[in-house]
Amino acid sequence: MAKKTYNEKLHDSKDMPKIVEVTNPKAALRYGGTKMLIAPPLAYDEIMKKVPQGKVITSDYIRNYLARKHGADYTCQLTAGIFINIAAHASAERKNDETPYWRTLKKDGELNEKFPEDIDGQKLRLEMEGHTIIQKGKKYFVKDYKDKLSEISD
Repeated sequence: MAKKTYNEKLHDSKDMPKIVEVTNPKAALRYGGTKMLIAPPLAYDEIMKKVPQGKVITSDYIRNYLARKHGADYTCQLTAGIFINIAAHASAERKNDETPYWRTLKKDGELNEKFPEDIDGQKLRLEMEGHTIIQKGKKYFVKDYKDKLSEISD
């Protein structure tokens, strides 16, 4: 069987969105509840497409937004990271109808080394949109990213 393209993965929502009941008391305490949302890849892509030039968004912001929208306490961090990555690679694969994935940052405004074109590509695209990138150790961040966060509305 042929390996799926990123765009096929993006459009494969399986049985998502779904809310999973978390029964582990430690996890419920850590994440603030027992209702965990697993949102489909397209839900992340949809939000990432709404971020205008000159603005950024973080994976945490997207996750919190989706959890609220679906009445969950929080969103699965693992699938969120995977699906944001799928949305980025699907955009690079398409060549048209681009998702501005480079505007999606990791927690604390950090650039994402798993995006197409690696850190250098994301850094270049963000700098071209007027952002200042700063290095802390081996990691790169958008300077004052909180001042540049995009608000997402339905």
